[in-house]
Amino acid sequence: MTSPLTTEELARLEATLLPGLERHYLRLLAHSLRTLQQIDPGADGLPGTEAMQRWALAQPQLLGEEDFIKPLLEQLQQAGDMLTAIAAARSEPVAPLSLDLEDLIAWARSQARQRLNSG
Repeated sequence: MTSPLTTEELARLEATLLPGLERHYLRLLAHSLRTLQQIDPGADGLPGTEAMQRWALAQPQLLGEEDFIKPLLEQLQQAGDMLTAIAAARSEPVAPLSLDLEDLIAWARSQARQRLNSG
């Protein structure tokens, strides 16, 4: 599957200078955000199960990969839950799919600061 993130966006994530594991998690969240936005363009709320299944079945890379589709969609749902929590925790809460890359970077930096201050 090709990445829904542009080369520039991936470079922006790398430029955060967060520790490697945190950057990896940030990339996964950003990838999930863009994928969920593609599943239901223009929606603010998370796509439903049926929309996600239709999207997965329409992906040429997933043809014949039924055993992979279920865990993929479960992971996207979990990422959607995390995006919902991030969106709700903002000083001005927003819909999860209206988040952007800068919102995710700000959240990841905040999480890293909290871990440093508590440890």
